[in-house]
Amino acid sequence: MRFRIDDLEVFFPYERMYLEQYQYMRSIKQALDAEGHALLEMPTGTGKTVCLLSLITSYQYAHPSAGKLVYCTRTVPEMNAVMEELGTVLAYRAKELGLDGSSTTNATGVTSGSQSVDMEDIAGESSSSPTSNTKKSNKRRKMYNRKSKRNPNLGPISNGGHGAGGSGALALCLSSRRNMCIHQRVINESDREAVDAACRSMTASWVLEKAQAEPGSIETCEFYNQFQAAGEATSLPSGIYDLEELKVWGKKQGWCPYYLTRQAINHANILVFNYQYMLDPKVAKMVSKELEAESIIVFDEAHNIDSVCIEALSVTINERALEQATRSLGRLSSEVSRIKATDNQRLQAEYSNLVSGLIEQGLIEQGANDAALAGNVLGDDILNESVPGNIRRAEHFIAFMKKLVEHLKARLKAVSGPTGGVQSETPLAFLHRLMNGTSLEAKPLKFAYSRLNSLLRTLQVSNLDDFNSLSDVADFATLLATYSEGVPKFAIILEPNGTTIPGVTDPVIELACLDSSLAIAPLFKRFGSVVITSGTLSPIDLYPKLLQFEPRVSESFNMSTFRPCIRPLVITRGSDQMAISTKFDDRGDLGVVRNYGAMLVELCACIPDGVVAFFTSYSYMESIISEWDAMGILRQLTKHKLVFIETKDVVETTLALDNYRRACDSGRGAVFLSVARGKVSEGINFDRHYGRAVIMFGVPFQYTLSHVLRARLEFLQTHYQIREQDFLNFDALRQASQCVGRVIRSKTDYGLMILADSRYNRTDKRSKLPKWILQFLHEGYLNLSTDTAIQHVRQFLRIMGQPIEQEALQTVLLPVEEIESLAGPTITESTTLLTESNTAVVSSTET
Repeated sequence: MRFRIDDLEVFFPYERMYLEQYQYMRSIKQALDAEGHALLEMPTGTGKTVCLLSLITSYQYAHPSAGKLVYCTRTVPEMNAVMEELGTVLAYRAKELGLDGSSTTNATGVTSGSQSVDMEDIAGESSSSPTSNTKKSNKRRKMYNRKSKRNPNLGPISNGGHGAGGSGALALCLSSRRNMCIHQRVINESDREAVDAACRSMTASWVLEKAQAEPGSIETCEFYNQFQAAGEATSLPSGIYDLEELKVWGKKQGWCPYYLTRQAINHANILVFNYQYMLDPKVAKMVSKELEAESIIVFDEAHNIDSVCIEALSVTINERALEQATRSLGRLSSEVSRIKATDNQRLQAEYSNLVSGLIEQGLIEQGANDAALAGNVLGDDILNESVPGNIRRAEHFIAFMKKLVEHLKARLKAVSGPTGGVQSETPLAFLHRLMNGTSLEAKPLKFAYSRLNSLLRTLQVSNLDDFNSLSDVADFATLLATYSEGVPKFAIILEPNGTTIPGVTDPVIELACLDSSLAIAPLFKRFGSVVITSGTLSPIDLYPKLLQFEPRVSESFNMSTFRPCIRPLVITRGSDQMAISTKFDDRGDLGVVRNYGAMLVELCACIPDGVVAFFTSYSYMESIISEWDAMGILRQLTKHKLVFIETKDVVETTLALDNYRRACDSGRGAVFLSVARGKVSEGINFDRHYGRAVIMFGVPFQYTLSHVLRARLEFLQTHYQIREQDFLNFDALRQASQCVGRVIRSKTDYGLMILADSRYNRTDKRSKLPKWILQFLHEGYLNLSTDTAIQHVRQFLRIMGQPIEQEALQTVLLPVEEIESLAGPTITESTTLLTESNTAVVSSTET
C-alpha cells in the first residue's frame, strides 16, 4: 500500500498493516524530522523490520539529501533476513512507480522465512569453535545449515535502467572474510582466524610486491589480483546484495567480494552489518569512518546494547596469554635482528615515519589489504603527535613491551600467591604502581597499540593470530593510559581464579569498562538520528541513563490482536503448595527441585509439539538435570517428549537444535533445555509448533558476587544515580522477556509464557516486563500453583486449537483507507484506541 504520514509518502509492500506498525513508523518519522534519536519497543512478531525499511527508504527517496541507512544486526541469519525484506520493499516501490519490476505480496505485514540454525553465525562475527574441533565443526556446519528460500528480488536489478527501488539504490551487507571468501583453498580453512590469516598471506602489499618481482615464487589470490587490476572499473550495479549474491557476483566478475564490498561502501545507500562495525573502535574506523553525518543508524534487537558497548572496550588477560605474549615478543625480536642484518633500510624508513603524527604516517588509515590492527580510542592530541622517542626504534619498543608483560606477570603471581586475593584498582592507581615498578612512562603506553601495528606491518606479518595475546596487552596499555585521568570509567580487577572449572586455578587481570556510553557516545554526537529498537526494552526509561543520550522519541507499543494469542502464567507454587524459586537459599532444596521437575513433566504431558525451558545459568541447569535424573524425573519426561540440551559447545548445540526441530516436525514432540543469556535465547525463534510454550525457571539475575559487576553497580550508583537493585531487576527481566519472547513470531501464532518463580508475583518484578506482555497478564494468571496452571494451559490450548476466523483476523489488518483516517490522531490517542480494542477482544474471548 501507499499512504502518507504527514508530508511523507510511504511505500509499504503489503496490502494491510497493523495499527502498531503505523504507530511505529510515525514515531520513526518524528525522530528523523527532528534529526534526533529514537528509543522504540515494538512487540515481537509484528513486522518491525519491514516497518523500519519501508519508512526509512521512503524517507531517503523523498529527501535525497538524507544519508545512508546503516542497519546493524547481531547475527548473519538476521542480516540475510533484512536483505530479503529490503528486496521486497524496494521491488514494491519500483512497481508502484510504474517501472519494470514485480513482486508478490501477501496481506499480512509479516514475513517468516526459515532461518539458519548455524550456531557459529548465531554466536556473532567474532566467535569461532575451538581449534581441536574445527574440522569437524566445518563439516557439521555445512550439514545442519538450513537453507532458506531465496528472494527473487536480490542481486543486480535493472528496472529498465532505473535500478533498485526505481532510484538506483545500492544495498550491501558486510561480514567477515569467512562468510564472504570465494577462494577455494581459503574457505576450506578450519575457522575464522585461519581464513583471515590465509587471506592476508595472499593479499598483503609485501606479498604482492614479491609476487611481481619474482613471478611464481609465492601464491596470491587471483580474485584479489583481478579486483586490483580492474581499478576504477570495479563497481557494483544497483541492486540488493546479501552475502550469497555478493559471492555470486564476485565469481562472475572474478573479483574478491570482501574487498569489493569494502570499496563500494562509500557508494551504497543502505548498509547492513554487525554491531561491532559501529561500536568496536578496533574495527569501526576501517568501515564507518567515511559515513556522512546525515546517515541514519539503526540498532535492531538492541536490548543488550549496553553490554555490547562494554565488551568492546574491555580486555581480559590470563597467565597463558602473558606467556604467549612473551613468546611473540621473542619472535619479533628475532625478526627485527634478521631484518637489521638483511634489510635495515626498512626499519630506518619506519623510524622516520614515526616522527610524524599517527594520521600523517598512515597508521590509522592504512591499506585495506595490509595486516590491520586498527587504531584504538585515541584523542586528537595523540593522533596528531609523533610517537615518543623511546619506542620509535623497534628494539626499544620490544624491550618496552617486555617490561610491561613482566609487570603484569608479577601482579598475577602476587594475586594467586598465599597472601594474595582479589584486588580492584582504578586506572590511575594501577598506572602509578606500574610506573613506579617499571620506570615506564604513561605517554608511550597510549601509543602501544598503534606502535605494535606499525611494527607488524614493517616486519610484514600476515598471520596476526599468533600475536593476539600481545595485541591484547598493547590494547590494555593504551586503554589504561588513555582513561587514567578524570572520573574513573574503568576498573582493573585482579582475581586469583577466573575460571569456573573446579580444581583449576587461572588468575586473570581484567580491564573492565564500567560506562557503556563510552563506545556509543561518538555515534550520538556524529550522526543526526540513531534508532535503538527491540521487542524487549522495558523498562525503557533506563536506557537513556545507561547510554547517556536524550531520545527525541521514546515509545513502547501494545500488540493489536484478534484473539489472546499469548498466555503469560506466573507459577509460584508446586502441586504440594510449596513455594518455588531459584533464590540462592532455595535453589538447592530438594522440594523445589522436585516441584520444578514435576511441573515440567505435567506441562509436557498436556502441551503438544515443542516446549523450550530456560534456566538461569549453565551450572544451575547441570545441577538440576543431575538431580532430576536421580529422582527418575527425566525418565518420566522422555515418555512424553524427546529431551535435548544446550551446551557450551557450538557443534553439539547445533546438532541438538536440528534434531529438536526434526522431532517436532515428525509429531513426536520435544523439550529443549536451554540457558538465559545463551546463544539459543538470543538467536533462535521457536515459532509455530517448534515452541508452543516457553518456561522460564527462575529469575535470571547476574552473578552478584562478580567483582566486575560490583564495580559497575557502584559506578552506576555514584555517577548516574541508578540504584543497584533497579539495575539488577532491569537486567534480569529483560533477559527473561527475551527468553519468553522466542515463542511467538506472528499474529496467527500462539504460545504460553510460563514464569516459574514466586518472585515474578511481586509488582516490582512483573511491572518491568514489556508492555505487550503485560497487556495479556491479568490478575487471574498470577500466583498460580502447578495444578491451577495446568487447567489454564488446557483451556488456552483448547481455544487456540480452533480454526482462525479470517473475518476476525481482518479486524486487526487495516486497509489503506483506515490508515489514512489515522493521520489525524496523535500517537497517544491511537495507542489508547489500541488498548481499548485489545481489552474488548480478550474479555470476549475469555467469556
